[in-house]
Amino acid sequence: MKELRKIIHIDMDAFYASIEQRDNPALRGKPIGVGGTSRRGVLATASYEARQFGVRSAMPNGLALKKCPHLILVKSRFDVYKRVSAQIREIFHRYTDLVEPLSLDEAYLDVTEPKQGPPSATLLAEQIRKEVFETTQLTCSAGVSYNKFIAKTASDFNKPDGITVVLPDQAQEFLEKLPIAKFHGIGKVTAERMRALGIHSGADLAKADLPTLRLHFGKAGKFFYNIVRGIDDRPVISSRERKSIGAERTFEENISDLGEMGARLDDIVKEVSRRAEKSMSAGKTVTLKIKFSDFVQITRSKTLPNPVRSYEDLLPVIKELLQQAPLRDREVRLLGASLSNLKKPEELEGQQIKIPFPDL
Repeated sequence: MKELRKIIHIDMDAFYASIEQRDNPALRGKPIGVGGTSRRGVLATASYEARQFGVRSAMPNGLALKKCPHLILVKSRFDVYKRVSAQIREIFHRYTDLVEPLSLDEAYLDVTEPKQGPPSATLLAEQIRKEVFETTQLTCSAGVSYNKFIAKTASDFNKPDGITVVLPDQAQEFLEKLPIAKFHGIGKVTAERMRALGIHSGADLAKADLPTLRLHFGKAGKFFYNIVRGIDDRPVISSRERKSIGAERTFEENISDLGEMGARLDDIVKEVSRRAEKSMSAGKTVTLKIKFSDFVQITRSKTLPNPVRSYEDLLPVIKELLQQAPLRDREVRLLGASLSNLKKPEELEGQQIKIPFPDL
């Protein structure tokens, strides 16, 4: 059976407006619209206080002011929004290299094999949301599921500052209860056409056969047919080249015994080797990461003459780096190992790269 992905969709809450309210306390708690400041302008976004009056993004300022006469128009500062977006993406990349930005304020993350943190996508989403807030003082909402469509649809359910998790065995019920206009990819016009056909919910859409959907919606018919059945095989496509492959573990109790550290590193190195083999990459620089009980962090690295990825090549180097580390009976709360200075498969032709142990 094909392994299901673990996908998180992160969507910042009223991103531009929230930044303006963060940076200008006088705007907090007030209805604001970000964009042009003239009545002929168009809003880029609106704060949640403004949305209560029906003010929305892409709405002409004149109409927005009619809906909310006390709306405060704020000029956009895209240089600031881009800087904050870069901060947020750096947080994403701590957990996975598979990050697909959709805009400055939202992205898909594939955390099937996270670089750090718990294996649970739900716990990772909560951890990421916490780090985003601690770093930027901004909230975000998250959808967690096994494919991109459901994750993105779910992220809109508990806004602002919420999370919605849809497990594989919950997907059909989740989708069937969904109003048709809530399906990502079904816009206002398409939703109206579907209602004219008697399709008002996911349950109604699931009853429509493929030929009927193709007849009325062309190529999009197959997309609608699949998504209501929870089928979406699109991968998360990252625009950033992988720079390292690693794994780390935070221990429930701090450790100070060198032998126990070596044993823990044994499993960590196996995981690094497995991930390197899966990505068909090898690296010349091996790095040991140590975080002490007082949260002080150090790294020790060694660059080898040839790229490696096998357990038997990595472990001696990591053990050597551990011996060189200034431990001095200090307690350790985290250990990690990584490969960098990576070589792609096409760069490894003709080189002897050992295969990891069979049990990995």
